[in-house]
Amino acid sequence: MRTLLILGAGTAGTMAANHLRKVLGDDWSITVVDRDTDHHYQPGYLFVPFWMEPGRVVRDRRPLLAEGVTFVEGRVALVHAERSEVGRADGTGMTYDWLIIASGTRPDPTMVEGMAEALARREDVHDFYTLEGATALRERLRTFEAGRLLVHVSEMPIKCPVAPLEFAFLVEDHYRRRGLRHKVDITFVTPLDGAFTKPVAAGELGGLLKDRSIRLAADFAVERVDGEAGTLVAYDGRELPFDLLVTVPPNVGQQFVVDSGLGNDAGFVPVDKHTLRSVEHERIFVLGDASDIPISKAGSVAHFATESFIDNFLAAVEDRRLPNSFDGHANCFVESGRGQAMLLDFNYDTEPLQGAYPLPAVGPMRLLRPSRVNHLGKLAFEQIYWRMLLPGHRLPVPNEMSMAGKRRPKE
Repeated sequence: MRTLLILGAGTAGTMAANHLRKVLGDDWSITVVDRDTDHHYQPGYLFVPFWMEPGRVVRDRRPLLAEGVTFVEGRVALVHAERSEVGRADGTGMTYDWLIIASGTRPDPTMVEGMAEALARREDVHDFYTLEGATALRERLRTFEAGRLLVHVSEMPIKCPVAPLEFAFLVEDHYRRRGLRHKVDITFVTPLDGAFTKPVAAGELGGLLKDRSIRLAADFAVERVDGEAGTLVAYDGRELPFDLLVTVPPNVGQQFVVDSGLGNDAGFVPVDKHTLRSVEHERIFVLGDASDIPISKAGSVAHFATESFIDNFLAAVEDRRLPNSFDGHANCFVESGRGQAMLLDFNYDTEPLQGAYPLPAVGPMRLLRPSRVNHLGKLAFEQIYWRMLLPGHRLPVPNEMSMAGKRRPKE
């Protein structure tokens, strides 16, 4: 009996377990380890402050795993890669023949002076990258009716890098619909030099911020949060006063990755970006947000990368050449308010461009243009996630990005 151990039962870990259970023989055992039994639909965090009920984003992990996959509840303490063993926090150990690390990323507000303390008070400083944070922010938005609202990104990378922009557009729409928009001054604060990392998308998203009268404070490297004074302070001396701060703390890898010596400075595991195989340990693959691949930490990346990985894993265990090369394909819906959304489609080498997706010319979704269809597509993805993606059913979209239907801007 050969043993596959998967650390993490989130999007990538669940997908990998379900896909591999279908193709690995009875001589394989598949075990998934996670710290609890709650699987969170993390895209729902964005909507919880506005309309989605918090309980809607949580389901029991165990029924989501295919028959024949063993689930173990417990915290991982260390990975001893040199002896193919995983130590758990309760002192027990688990051996493996092959290991998949799919432990994701986590917000760490302690990395910014004053942020953790201000968030803990849940008064005028909030976040929405945890369900607890999004739920508390839901209550605060109900009572906040006037003042300076900052939507802030501490640093990159973060999971779902467009989510802070989406929140800015949705909170603007929230106050517009309540007839209070003229009383709430909104500023989007980012360490980037624009609204997004790539120039074409940055131009479109920056234009949308301007159209919605949302200020942009770019190149803002945060030094500290002064919750008492209501001030966000940058290393260059700039200070932004706020009455309500919605912040995205720095995102880092899991502590066991750091303690095991498997991660970089931020706790993400270095891998070959095309095969997702650890650069140091050939029997370890890394899926989802836990790796250091140079693309967005997003659910779509976990989806496309995991499907690309399956054939590579089957080849690796048979000591064959890995057949698939993941191109970094990502597509992200960007809620823009007014019942519309934009769609970005890009990869390692190609930035988001205008066009149609998934079919050239036909679409029906438009790239880098707000539309009602895009918004409905984002809402529909919730059911696609639970019913198709996690169970390991192939979606009718290509894993690799295509240039068909895309238009490069004129020089």
